[in-house]
Amino acid sequence: MSFTAINPATEERIHTFELISKDDLKERISKSHAYWSDTWRKTTIQDRAENLRNAAKLLRERKQELANLMTREMGKPLAEGVSEAEKCAWVCDFYAENGRDFMEREIIETDAAISYISYQPLGSILAIMPWNFPFWQVFRFAAPTLMAGNTALLKHAENVPGCALAIEQLLHDAGFHPHSFQNLFIDVKQVESVISDERVQGVSLTGSTRAGKSVAEIAGRNLKKCVLELGGSDPYLVLGDADLELAADKCVMSRLINNGQSCIAAKRFIVMEEVYDNFLQLIKERMENQALGDPMDEKSTVGPLARKDLLENLERQVDESVARGAKVVTGGKRGEEMGYFYQPTILENVSPGMPAYDEELFGPVASVLKVSSVEEAIRIANDTEFGLGSGVFSADIRKAEHIARDELQSGASFVNDFVKSDPRLPFGGIKSSGLGRELSGVGIKEFTNVKTVYVMRE
Repeated sequence: MSFTAINPATEERIHTFELISKDDLKERISKSHAYWSDTWRKTTIQDRAENLRNAAKLLRERKQELANLMTREMGKPLAEGVSEAEKCAWVCDFYAENGRDFMEREIIETDAAISYISYQPLGSILAIMPWNFPFWQVFRFAAPTLMAGNTALLKHAENVPGCALAIEQLLHDAGFHPHSFQNLFIDVKQVESVISDERVQGVSLTGSTRAGKSVAEIAGRNLKKCVLELGGSDPYLVLGDADLELAADKCVMSRLINNGQSCIAAKRFIVMEEVYDNFLQLIKERMENQALGDPMDEKSTVGPLARKDLLENLERQVDESVARGAKVVTGGKRGEEMGYFYQPTILENVSPGMPAYDEELFGPVASVLKVSSVEEAIRIANDTEFGLGSGVFSADIRKAEHIARDELQSGASFVNDFVKSDPRLPFGGIKSSGLGRELSGVGIKEFTNVKTVYVMRE
């Protein structure tokens, strides 16, 4: 077993890294815990913030080389890789600027002379991170976790080992001690031993629902805190009074970000029947205008899927859905190029029992469903095991906000825009999309001891 990166556009092997030994793993955990206990938890907020500012500076300076690495290892269009590096810099700056306020004690008026809530770091935290946003997923965990005074252990996805090493090196170059953030080349079989180790105090996973349930089970047996950001099948409601040009632009953009490989991508377009035909034509034009090709080429807007098995699974989902009655409006097959390409695709006549209705489609495939009422649209939107993001397009802002806030079952709901993660806002889902929150002031406190301090009057 090893960590091997294969260029998904060319199918060429890039590099391979061997797994670390059991003894090496134990030593790294020991060093992480010891550094936290002896040093890191005692460092000042100012020192942690300075390191994060340095990391942000390095991310901006190295953004082009980091984007090249992302593109080579998992096929992200080059421009999106640059944007991802810049977003990582943003989250570092955000917590450097706001971490002190987020971690400040909260005074509570009681009968005591003074009573308050204090937020204390827990210790070593394991992060299990995916390949689709190989830098952003790690930094949105690392920035608040390190700022809170915890140390971090990273188990990254097997197909982006170069990204894992680059992140580790960048943070060390920024001033973080080598034991404060460590990369672990371990396989899934070794994850349980890390979570179970008494020196590890929590685990954050971004990945599939199946992986999340497995990690939650292990964490539960060991009474460890966990934060899970899992799959999604985000519904976007297009109401009869929506600006269709705007809705089409936002929906297609969201569906195709990162070659369609995003948990919070728009995946199900639920459209009122009076505007269905016009909306379908608009998104068809936009999907067919995409340039499918080499992600290193600036002219390409959609690159390959990250791995061969992901391509094969998406192809299965589309083929099974069509066999059960779905209709291909455009696309519906692999690209003609070498590599793991799949054409931007629209499916209609989608209904329960089809993979395109019941499962998450992790690639550039959109399901479009026609409805005759807002109530039906809401029912279909919520008729899923997932609850990560959702969207509503309407000229009636008050009505759309009501639907977004009170009716749609999701961790985030956006009106007249597509769902995105923002350091200033909590991020996470409900139902099979996970538990806990990342980002904002809420996220930095997930891996802290929320301690009550009560001082009696004399």
